[in-house]
Amino acid sequence: MKTYKSKIALFSLKKNSSDFYKVKIGSSNDAYEYISKFYGDDLEIYESFFVLLLNRNNTTIGYAKISQGGISGTVVDSRIIAKYCIDAFASSVILCHNHPSGNKNPSQNDLDITKKIQNVLTLFECKVLDHLIICEGSYLSLADDGLIS
Repeated sequence: MKTYKSKIALFSLKKNSSDFYKVKIGSSNDAYEYISKFYGDDLEIYESFFVLLLNRNNTTIGYAKISQGGISGTVVDSRIIAKYCIDAFASSVILCHNHPSGNKNPSQNDLDITKKIQNVLTLFECKVLDHLIICEGSYLSLADDGLIS
């Protein structure tokens, strides 16, 4: 057996506490009010993508920042989202990202990544309930607009 000089990583289930409390999400507005707290003064500077993890009762159990990009986009890896869902035993998720431009209309890329994430999470019996696009003082819900099934 050949031994390499670099060490391997240790992976484990780990839960860190945060400053956020559990709440029941009953509407897109509830999700917007909760998730908008994840963003600071950077809302209009660069695009960031978050996932809100929920249990079967639509109560928040965790969240994760998936990526932070530039002014007009960020890279979203569906495998990372799946990992967080599995680690948290999430039954459903709400996706969220901001548009620094202030234009809350979804791009084709926004719709495509939503569908891709839905397909990936289906394998783990985790449902994408919504995808919010947040701008300063407002948001768009893909579920409310019939753009997510």
